[in-house]
Amino acid sequence: MSAATDAFLAMLAAERGAAVNTLAAYRRDLAQAEEAIGDLAESSRDAVASLAGEWSTLAPASVARKASALRQFFGFAVDEGWRKDDPSGALPAPRARRPLPKVLGHDAIAALFARAEDEAATDDPRAVRLLVLIELLYGSGLRATELVSLPLSAVPRDAPFLTVTGKGGASRMVPVGRRALEALSRWLALRPQVPASRYLFPSAKGQHLSRVRLFQLIKALAGRAGLDPAAISPHVLRHAFATHLLEGGADLRVLQTLLGHADISTTQIYTHVDAARLVALVNSRHPLATRSTSD
Repeated sequence: MSAATDAFLAMLAAERGAAVNTLAAYRRDLAQAEEAIGDLAESSRDAVASLAGEWSTLAPASVARKASALRQFFGFAVDEGWRKDDPSGALPAPRARRPLPKVLGHDAIAALFARAEDEAATDDPRAVRLLVLIELLYGSGLRATELVSLPLSAVPRDAPFLTVTGKGGASRMVPVGRRALEALSRWLALRPQVPASRYLFPSAKGQHLSRVRLFQLIKALAGRAGLDPAAISPHVLRHAFATHLLEGGADLRVLQTLLGHADISTTQIYTHVDAARLVALVNSRHPLATRSTSD
């Protein structure tokens, strides 16, 4: 990669606190663009426009992501004086529809937990660990990366809250339910004492459980519970957490805080799954609902 793109990525990490996965995605998109048209700090507007052809087979969401990375780079390059022009206008601008989250029903959740609880009844450490993992995914709405990288110091002592480091290094407090606390207590008693590991879910080498392994464990559990593994993942359990809280009457702003969303528009995607409840809420709770049409 060019020195300019390396400097841009360093700025994202230092000034904006971009997460590791975000930086990796930006690095990949910028590197692929440079492979196609050369140094982005020197590429002509026509060369930038040619990327539309390079990306012609990609999904609109992928094109939108790549174009966003380049727009931010070009803005940075102009600010730094590396470019006199901003060729971002030559980039394609597809309208990417945000995919609606998969919805997991209460029956599926019950089947998943019933299987996990049965397996954990033997006090096998791996089964108890898996129970804790799904309790925190569905019970606290953690992201997969947030969950696997939890340090031991995040475990609640006096209050039923976890301290979670989310995207961009932002910290937030998330509540931990009674069931999850009980499962956590069992796991701490069985947790392997990996030397020098500071993680709640350590790997054999002292690092933390990987996201890939977490996905594998969840999908395998789904299969054993008689569910379609393709329909269940750590992120689907996080979606279920949000959806079912809304069904129970949770406020959207509270949900935004619990999920760690920087923008309320990200949280609003969950409202589509609960339209019927919202209509019923208006009909039962709005002041006009208690007045007859003859009043």
